[in-house]
Amino acid sequence: MKEKLYTIPLNDAMNAEDECPFCFIERNVEQDIMDYVLGSCASYMESDTREATDKAGFCRMHYKKMFDYGNTLGNGWILKTHYKKLIAEMKDQFSHFTPGKTSLMDKLKGKPSESNAIASWVAEKEKTCYICDFFTKEYARYMDTFFYLYKNDEAFREKLKKSKGFCLHHFGDLCNQADSHLNDAEKKDFYPLVFKLMEENMERVSGDVDWLIEKFDYRNKDADWKTSKDAVQRGMQKLKGGYPADPVYKMNK
Repeated sequence: MKEKLYTIPLNDAMNAEDECPFCFIERNVEQDIMDYVLGSCASYMESDTREATDKAGFCRMHYKKMFDYGNTLGNGWILKTHYKKLIAEMKDQFSHFTPGKTSLMDKLKGKPSESNAIASWVAEKEKTCYICDFFTKEYARYMDTFFYLYKNDEAFREKLKKSKGFCLHHFGDLCNQADSHLNDAEKKDFYPLVFKLMEENMERVSGDVDWLIEKFDYRNKDADWKTSKDAVQRGMQKLKGGYPADPVYKMNK
């Protein structure tokens, strides 16, 4: 099948022979959006971008990554307008707040009072992150592309068969999406394939971790490390996704 523009990233991820192609894509997309928000293109100076970042904010993990990225001025501008919007919203919430009442019966039963409006407002703020939200939309598109290639590209199916499978986190998403992307006949082929992949590769990584531990036994000090030197970071990735050993991603000045 002739490669199309939208299939290139997924094929690149499969060709990378990573522990999980979706981890590979997630890292690339995240770094691209970090460059877009804080990099030399200075999109944080554009009103539409700042309006979007003011509204969504960022999660704790991405604030840390933004700080590590190294653009102090860019981060400052993003925080400046986000704070102004947030404070205005907070004042409005405070002005309309009425403490919930707890009845005597609820007190005796130990039941909480009515839902706290301020706590609910804060909880809603915790749900959004400009970078996470952007990736969520991209991720859905890559899932669609994965199943399109699986159904229409024999070469892609061969790559999948020879791959290292997926991390457990993305594997769950893949199985969830398979039910809506594949018909019954396709599912009969797909699930045995990916189950076999996951079993073999979870065993492979587990074996690497086992041998890494054995290498710390003085009796094995001269033995070959085999493929276990990076077993800890790969083992962590296989379970939860991501790249624990990655260096901090910094602005290309």
